[in-house]
Amino acid sequence: MILVTGGLGFIGSHTCTRLHESGYDYVIVDNLYNSDISVLDAIEKTTGARPKFYNADVCDPSALEVIFRENEIEGIIHFAGYKAVGESVALPLKYYRNNINSTLALCEAMDKFGAQSIVFSSSATVYGEKNPVPYKEDMPADSAANPYGRTKIVCENILRDYQAANPDKKVTLLRYFNPIGAHPGGLLGEDPAGIPDNLFPYILRVAAGKLERLNVFGNDYDTPDGTGVRDYIHIMDLARAHTAALEHLKKSGGFNIYNVGTGKGTSVLEIVKAMSETIGRPLEYVFAPRRPGDIATSYANVDKAREVLGFTAEYGIEKMCEDGWNYARKHFNL
Repeated sequence: MILVTGGLGFIGSHTCTRLHESGYDYVIVDNLYNSDISVLDAIEKTTGARPKFYNADVCDPSALEVIFRENEIEGIIHFAGYKAVGESVALPLKYYRNNINSTLALCEAMDKFGAQSIVFSSSATVYGEKNPVPYKEDMPADSAANPYGRTKIVCENILRDYQAANPDKKVTLLRYFNPIGAHPGGLLGEDPAGIPDNLFPYILRVAAGKLERLNVFGNDYDTPDGTGVRDYIHIMDLARAHTAALEHLKKSGGFNIYNVGTGKGTSVLEIVKAMSETIGRPLEYVFAPRRPGDIATSYANVDKAREVLGFTAEYGIEKMCEDGWNYARKHFNL
């Protein structure tokens, strides 16, 4: 049985559909902080099976004890955590408390109940501004540009030290780049509470007429068109990386780190252009000042994931926009 923390969030919910397709039994824990219980219905409609669900906070050891006692948890995929870069700059203590305490609580539960493996949802932000792109797993990962990224660095170090002290445990860190898109069935996608902090759900709301225009934060970066460049990966590719990591953990142990991206950078304006072509009309946007904590360019070296996990991203930007727009039309009843 796999415990999926934050399983009703954007990445977690899509990974649950992939777990189902791959024959894994899993249980979800989510406190609905930045997700909605309706996602559980969407997972059921998409997969044909309703997952077992606990509305609980992963930071709460007593809640985890109930979950572990009621289920034979062998492995964990840990998504639960706050993730908005801008908010982390404004509210750093909130981010440190939640993201670090949830990881500590899970390690303690693994010790107490004998779970053997954990796949941790890390981030490309751990590479910071000093490393040259493309980022490789053996580069220093100790200088993130924002508190969100620094919580990921702390959690990575906790898990590194935990595995070193417990050689029978298996730890895999997946350093995500920028997941976008949606499940091709159109029932699962990204629709965060409030004004979206991430680019793609903001674009979808503008395309759907829910917001007037897109704010493009910064047009003076040292990039081809002045806007930020990121490695955008289809959410279903990212979901597949998790089952690839689980399969690899069945036959290997220790501590492992993999980038999960496409190995290709795409600018904000290129995403805007691709979505405009998808919906058949230009998207309205205006330039705004850079946001604190953002960097100019981020994309992955993906050789290790390909060589060790056998994982390669399959989908391009056009497919990401197509599936995202399919979700938005259904979600917003267009």
